[in-house]
Amino acid sequence: MLASVLISAVSVILLCYWFRYSCLLLLRNRSEQASAQADERFSFSTVRDRLNTASDLDPLRLSLERDYRIVTYLLQHAAGSRAQSLEDRLLQLDYKLMQRWYALTQTAAPQQARRALSEMAAVVACLAQKMAPAQSEG
Repeated sequence: MLASVLISAVSVILLCYWFRYSCLLLLRNRSEQASAQADERFSFSTVRDRLNTASDLDPLRLSLERDYRIVTYLLQHAAGSRAQSLEDRLLQLDYKLMQRWYALTQTAAPQQARRALSEMAAVVACLAQKMAPAQSEG
């Protein structure tokens, strides 16, 4: 009994580690491939610039949520787009987990909340970057 509980706990820990490592690796690889030019239609680059100086983080969070909703809608409903890849789904799940983490840490640990917003902005940037080639094809 104890062995099965221990094996299950270690498996869950390893799954969480794999998920975080995969998301961070995807974000790093896609950010290296990203062009230096930011898309003016979205505010994720502005959010990244203002994260260190802003005292109130909720307007930044709201901007990111608006961008996320728009980008995911466009990716899902783009004409001729293929099914979402596993990487996209992992990044979307990571965004949702970072939303929860932000909600938990915004008052108790503002620095952790800023990191969560930073990762959320990176996810939106990666998804928007993936949307750019789809726009030029159509």
